[in-house]
Amino acid sequence: MRTSRSIHRSALTVIIGALALTMSACAQPAHAPEQPAIDYHQWHSADDFQSGTAEGVRIGGAGIQIDEPIGTAAHPAPDGRARDYDYALWTSPLQATGFGTTQLVASWNAATPPGTWLRLEMRGRTNTGAQTGWYVMGEWASGDADIHRTSLAGQSDVHGTVNVDTFTTSPGTTLSGYQLRATLYRAVGTPASPSVSMLGAMTSRIPDRFGVPTSGPGGAWGIELPVPRYSQNVHSGHFPQYGGGGEAWCSPTSTEMVVEYWGKRPSEQDLAWIGPQHPDPAVDHAARQTFDYAYDGTGNWSFNAAYAATHGLEAHITRLHSLADAEPYIRSGIPLITSQSFAADELDGAGYDTDGHLMVIVGFTTNGDVIANDPASSDDAAVRNVYPRAQFENVWLRTKRRDATGAVVDASGGIAYIITPPRFPLPAAP
Repeated sequence: MRTSRSIHRSALTVIIGALALTMSACAQPAHAPEQPAIDYHQWHSADDFQSGTAEGVRIGGAGIQIDEPIGTAAHPAPDGRARDYDYALWTSPLQATGFGTTQLVASWNAATPPGTWLRLEMRGRTNTGAQTGWYVMGEWASGDADIHRTSLAGQSDVHGTVNVDTFTTSPGTTLSGYQLRATLYRAVGTPASPSVSMLGAMTSRIPDRFGVPTSGPGGAWGIELPVPRYSQNVHSGHFPQYGGGGEAWCSPTSTEMVVEYWGKRPSEQDLAWIGPQHPDPAVDHAARQTFDYAYDGTGNWSFNAAYAATHGLEAHITRLHSLADAEPYIRSGIPLITSQSFAADELDGAGYDTDGHLMVIVGFTTNGDVIANDPASSDDAAVRNVYPRAQFENVWLRTKRRDATGAVVDASGGIAYIITPPRFPLPAAP
């Protein structure tokens, strides 16, 4: 309650005024809850790339490629021996976020012929006007013969920290804008070049929350998309060098389901390294092609989007506000890959605990419950599951949860992979 200060009024007037203020304060919440802020921006046309700074790259219909290298650098090959690479750079203009951003996840779509690879970096402009240094968001190639595809550990300073695929600002710091920089590499003497067709980033500020309200209808109740069904668990123990085997492959298994929904699939030549005894070999291939050597796993969000794009698709990582905002995607024929964490008693029918798990939203029942292709199922036939709307929305959108010991741990806050054919129309942002 505010203190009333009136020198030339009667005591009764002061008392009445104070009571009125008290009643008004009681009628209104002290603080309106902070609303999530989410934005996704990308550069993907020749005009978009012309807006940036090109150093040794050419810009064309395929995006950006090396033209005249501006330098040479050594980088270790998978066998540990250094190899010399020519390189060129493209740097985006400063992109304003429109709000105080606390997290950023980058996406890219690229082709890397043998002997080539790329590095994607980000730097930000903070709320105090400071410019951060460059943070590496990934060193990436579609194959694994030239480099170890990897995130970089140990990137933390006064402004923020990179954890695998996500930059998070330090407490009290936000970003008002950011730039992306792509460095394209090709082995000295190699005529080929990486070709980058899209660079983008999701920026967000999601308030800490242990629960979210259940959204109402979004127009897709009763719609189910015919997404292929793959179980990660039939790959348990397969190729443990890629993150521990199939029991840990929820992300590439989900990504492969959506890739094949769009009619794309690894070639027989791509799958030739996999023995005939392996069921669904495309899942093994997806795990290998998304494996992050520093993270030692296949769950790097950006790497999964980049893998999907190698099949001639467009893919990026974003966040959504609610299941009602997810429904227009289903109505448009676009399945969504979502990230969630939960205890077994928080999602009826799942039957397992997870600190982080990917599955595919393929539709909604007539009463709005979520139809999900859940790769953590016993076999392919069991992959289709129906989860209660309120429970699913909560475990997907919250940012905090308590683990079995009662400790507070982070949750994904509504992460979604968006994978479509080129120039496929997306629903308007809410």
